[in-house]
Amino acid sequence: MSTATRVIEPLLYTPAEAAEALRLGRSTVFEEIRLGRLRTIQIGRSRRIPTEYVEEYIDLLKRESN
Repeated sequence: MSTATRVIEPLLYTPAEAAEALRLGRSTVFEEIRLGRLRTIQIGRSRRIPTEYVEEYIDLLKRESN
């Protein structure tokens, strides 16, 4: 019998989790959301950031750095 723990990668991040994944501060993430540069979805009263939106944001940063 295996004792390995299965790791499930998140499909949706909270803004705080996205900040951690991007190595940015929470206030920076909230500012980027406010500016429309980092998109979110709303589920009830909660904001979540799909992993694909995080990837889009990274692509935006890459384009801006060129």
